[in-house]
Amino acid sequence: MNSRSIQKGMYAAVFTMTAVQTQASAPVDFSNLVEQVSPAVVSVNVVKKMTQEEILQQQVPEILKRFFGNQVIIPQQRVPQEKTAYGSAFFISKDGYLLTNHHVVEDASKVTIMLNDRREIDAKIVGSDERTDVALLKVEGNNYPALTTGNVDQLKVGQPVLAIGSPFGFDYSASAGIVSAKSRNMMGETSVPFIQTDVALNPGNSGGPLFNQQGQVVGVNSRIFSGTGGYMGLSFSIPIDVAMDVVDQLKKNGKVTRSYLGVMLQDIDRNLAEAYKLSKPEGSLITQVAPDSPAAKAGFRSGDVIMKYNSTPISRTSDLLNYLNRTTPNQTVQLEVLRDDKAKVISATLTTAPDDTPAKDDATTATKPQKGPVLGVAIRGLTEAEKNKIGVKGGVFIQDVTRGGLAAESRIIAGDVITQINNRKINTPNDFVEAVSELQKNTVARVAIIRDGQHAMIGLRIQ
Repeated sequence: MNSRSIQKGMYAAVFTMTAVQTQASAPVDFSNLVEQVSPAVVSVNVVKKMTQEEILQQQVPEILKRFFGNQVIIPQQRVPQEKTAYGSAFFISKDGYLLTNHHVVEDASKVTIMLNDRREIDAKIVGSDERTDVALLKVEGNNYPALTTGNVDQLKVGQPVLAIGSPFGFDYSASAGIVSAKSRNMMGETSVPFIQTDVALNPGNSGGPLFNQQGQVVGVNSRIFSGTGGYMGLSFSIPIDVAMDVVDQLKKNGKVTRSYLGVMLQDIDRNLAEAYKLSKPEGSLITQVAPDSPAAKAGFRSGDVIMKYNSTPISRTSDLLNYLNRTTPNQTVQLEVLRDDKAKVISATLTTAPDDTPAKDDATTATKPQKGPVLGVAIRGLTEAEKNKIGVKGGVFIQDVTRGGLAAESRIIAGDVITQINNRKINTPNDFVEAVSELQKNTVARVAIIRDGQHAMIGLRIQ
């Protein structure tokens, strides 16, 4: 074979490899899929009441904000008391049930969906769960185009996925990408093992479906990770199996009831893995056991490493919390722990978590207890160590305060410990719920708190 023949062979080989590479890297054609599933995706228009902070921001001119912040108020200026927002949703049944995000319809006074034929229909909020960011809507009628759900366990990193939604209000926009990671937890959130993708999502995509190549819904688009407010290549979706578990409870009870074990947990790092003689960092370390909790009654100890949940290996704490969140109360589970370098199986009967999501009364009311006002706080009981540190026998710890809520407007902040309401001692979360249920509108309650070790009294105005 002469040199010219060799060169021709090389050229042919290079051309063949290039053709194969070009064919392999060709983008996935989702056009038929988009045409098939689009009718089941809707735009969501929401009317929400503006918070006091938002109203103040509208009242203060920008030039004054630069010098005085939002403290300058111009009383004579009239500003709107409501605002509009938008998002996406999709039908999960032919009789009018739709899935969307909690943050899309949170504090909504009116929700309207728009179908792909431009019809607009008022929707009712059946229920909403802040922890998982899932909300269930219902519209009147039948024979709606419902989507089918896929198996998230079969979804693999690197597989193509498609999102349809209404970014910035542009309805029925499709964007595609690949699965970047699974079981991703964000900023300490442990209730949802997010699906991470590089699908371009923007404000308005929230609540829309994430599809696999078969046209099955595998996720509910929830949020992006961004330093600018726009898409930066990191998008997160709620696995559809997690969302449908929430939907089932919202349909039956109008609220989500979660199980409670009563332990504080942390991941095992390299150093702890070596200390516990583990071949690699795995499992979930118990750092604290709540008194009188299911964990305490079952015999769990601080320092135990939970390695298996009902025979399923635990890689990290998020895995364990996901299993706990999806287990109904009053079930008995088997947990394998590592204690004193030996494996030990402990049975524990889970109870109901003290901070369940209360039921929705109707489409226009925010989440609230069955009686009494909505304070806008998340609470938990005090641990024995916390009681000893601040010198009390009981109380409730304020974990979070909703901006614009009654508690926030009365200057209650996260980290406060409430010990009394109207001279009634608050020792447990149940005491707190009962005391709040007795508060009347247009009154001011006396709330005794401990903040940074200092005792104080706050007037909580109930409106």
